[in-house]
Amino acid sequence: MTEPLVLTHVRKTFRDFWGRPTVQAVQDLSFSVAKGEVFGLLGPNGSGKSTSIRMLLGLLKADGGTIRVFGAPPDTPRAHASVGYLPEITYLHPFLTPRETLTYYGRLFGLPRRDLRGRVEDLLRLVGLIHAADRRVGGFSKGMTRRVGLAQALLNAPKLLVLDEPTSGLDPIGTREVKDLILALKARGIAVLMSSHLLPDVQDCCDRILILDRGQTRAQGRVRDLKESLEAFFLETVSAPGQSAPLEVAGGLPWLDGRRA
Repeated sequence: MTEPLVLTHVRKTFRDFWGRPTVQAVQDLSFSVAKGEVFGLLGPNGSGKSTSIRMLLGLLKADGGTIRVFGAPPDTPRAHASVGYLPEITYLHPFLTPRETLTYYGRLFGLPRRDLRGRVEDLLRLVGLIHAADRRVGGFSKGMTRRVGLAQALLNAPKLLVLDEPTSGLDPIGTREVKDLILALKARGIAVLMSSHLLPDVQDCCDRILILDRGQTRAQGRVRDLKESLEAFFLETVSAPGQSAPLEVAGGLPWLDGRRA
């Protein structure tokens, strides 16, 4: 079975106008993400996480090594059709509602109208926005905007979901909700790659992590093993009581179930 994502000895160096190397952003990066696995890229800002994501999305060409998304090069239609992406900053049309936003992107995906309406309603329930489906997103908090972005990333029923700093700027409740959704998608058999500079985020969600620093791999392995080897301290958070519009993460949505692939 072809793995959702495989990077082998990938490297990337940025150069100036004259072709002189300025930043060696990624050096000899190798890792893979299996079906139904949450894999984390952990590192400080500037460590090469976003550069790596741009390469595996086909937005940036690697200088060397190989990248395969379900066996295909990352800049091919076959790879693009299998991937959902949530960028670090969610840009949405502020005058559209969540329902209108998802319908708009669904039409860009070319989804049949007979399927699109039901899929939009499923996603609005999944991310806990059915109560605000007809409010303009321009008045949303960052947490609610992030939910719309997550729903948009799932519109094409991706088998690989790429999340760049998914909890960036969220309050504790919003952060917990995003983590719950990531774990629910994992349970559906979807492969998830998430980048973060926040240790608690990857600890709570990821099966394995890779620690990047200045483009180099400093450690890679299962979270439990790395915790023991690093002898670090970790914080544990619990859900706050009385939160409204809980995420509906169980059952339904057969079109999104990666286990059926």
